[in-house]
Amino acid sequence: MNSATPAHHPQLHIDTRGQGPDLVMLHGWGVNSAVFTPLHEQLSEYRVHYVDLPGFGLSQPIAGGLSTWVDALIHVLPANAIWAGWSLGGLVATQAAISYPSHVRGLMTIASSPCFMAREEEAWPGIPPQVLSMFGEQLGQNLPKTIERFLAIQAMGSETAKDDIKQLRDLVLARPLPDAAALTQGLDMLNQIDLRPQLSAIQQPWLRIWGRLDGLVPKRVQPQMPTASHITDVMLAKASHAPFVSHREEFLQTITPWLAQFKD
Repeated sequence: MNSATPAHHPQLHIDTRGQGPDLVMLHGWGVNSAVFTPLHEQLSEYRVHYVDLPGFGLSQPIAGGLSTWVDALIHVLPANAIWAGWSLGGLVATQAAISYPSHVRGLMTIASSPCFMAREEEAWPGIPPQVLSMFGEQLGQNLPKTIERFLAIQAMGSETAKDDIKQLRDLVLARPLPDAAALTQGLDMLNQIDLRPQLSAIQQPWLRIWGRLDGLVPKRVQPQMPTASHITDVMLAKASHAPFVSHREEFLQTITPWLAQFKD
């Protein structure tokens, strides 16, 4: 049964389902919250707010950068919620946990990084700069094909890559294609944002899920991340960049016990 939906920002589409502690789910670049459809049933013990990020899916664009997006989301989402973000959505959730600690009760990042771009001078692993610039150039030429190529990279390495790409594509295309300006905003965030110096501010329980075969967030990121008693790392051995699609059961077995701590 769907619960009452909180007051929304006129530009943002948020699909609220289930009953229980509040859980915010944020998708990645080029897609929308429909990618989480396969999780709806298993997460029904939580009041889940499936957000279309600004300019993606059914949400209108919001000018500005990462902080502007976070401010807009904080104003329409319940206080004291658990924030979970996949890929670019993880960057948004991480910024929310840093900027609004009293609003974010717990943080879950899925195949995400505080700094997506590779920084050769620091030996920081990430996406090669030429890959993001290629996507930026292709955006103006053929939007659907650019999105499809990006989906293919996300599934690369997974044993079920072909099926994963088809499932992601079918879910994503059930909603309008993203706004071109929002895609550029998202690419700029992936390109420029580096939250590493601020990670020590995160004191909430933090679950970090990684895919060992991830082509966008290399497995070498995880050993370079800060560790603490409130942080839990799980590396899924056969998963790529979309573990909740390719290894849904294993993904759910990972998040279910962690989420249970918020049920008191």
